[in-house]
Amino acid sequence: QVQLAESGGGLVQAGVSLKLSCTTSGLPFNRYGMGWFRQAPGKEREFVAAISWSGGSTYYVDSVKGRFTISRDNAKNTVYLQMNNLKPEDTAVYYCAASRLTTAQTMGVRKQNDYWGQGTQVTVSS
Repeated sequence: QVQLAESGGGLVQAGVSLKLSCTTSGLPFNRYGMGWFRQAPGKEREFVAAISWSGGSTYYVDSVKGRFTISRDNAKNTVYLQMNNLKPEDTAVYYCAASRLTTAQTMGVRKQNDYWGQGTQVTVSS
């Protein structure tokens, strides 16, 4: 069965870096676009970053450009989100998502995905 498992979240102070990981199983990882979404208290889930199924392109929401970097390691069936210079407004539950043969740009505008992880909490204090 398909599983996506996020890890790496935590409670940190503003300016600190964190690296999230999402390890997948049960799917042909190299045929799936991978993305990160987040949901803050009282707000809808929003797109954060995505990488195409081919690994050839990435896409980010404006608020994280220059601070966050998404990458994937097909040998490990894992997608990462390197988060630098964290801000209190980054506080949210971060979810990993997978969409078959999907580009990074499409994941940025389409909320539907084939699979979702359970999320990992990131809390940034000021």
